Amino acid sequence: MSAAPATAMERALVACHSCELLCQAPRDPDGPRGICPRCGAAVEQRKPNSLARSWALVLAAYILYVPANLLPVMTVVSFGKAESDTILSGVKALIASGDWPIAVLVFLASITIPVAKLLALTFLLISVHLKSRWDPKDRTRLYRMIEVIGRWSMIDIFMISILVALITLKNIATVQAGIGAICFAAVVIITIFAAQSFDPRLIWDVLEEGKDND
Repeated sequence: MSAAPATAMERALVACHSCELLCQAPRDPDGPRGICPRCGAAVEQRKPNSLARSWALVLAAYILYVPANLLPVMTVVSFGKAESDTILSGVKALIASGDWPIAVLVFLASITIPVAKLLALTFLLISVHLKSRWDPKDRTRLYRMIEVIGRWSMIDIFMISILVALITLKNIATVQAGIGAICFAAVVIITIFAAQSFDPRLIWDVLEEGKDND
């Protein structure tokens, strides 16, 4: 049986977090960080305190997700009468007006994607804590998907900002962003930082530990 190919860690190599160039790893993991020869960014074998920072950000996002959905994200003032909408009531209003495509887009971007991203990050963090060996390739693909789709949750905030800019120009009605929109924007930003703080290489470390014990 042929021997398994050497890993980057075994060859003392590490990828730069900024430009993804494969660099020589620092000799002492606890010593000074190396420097990427291409972009000049610091390179490390593993992101420092990755799990702790990711957990803190994920928990903060869970907490903020509650007011983001319960508090109004937008208030329309027309002829002196104010009407506020949460994310879900806004989706219902779009459905009632016959704008199904926009309603589906808002529902996916503002409710489905943020929840799916938080649950996926939680799953990855728990799997690393439990030192799970379940298909590291699939878990790494899941992490890459989180990175790609996470930013699209901001589409709801973009819609509100466009409405505020356009309708405020008229005297008949005005649109004001609510506290729920601020909380929702914070959830999206925090989950982006949480995904960036998580080091997917931790998924593979349990395999290295098993190899050392053999």
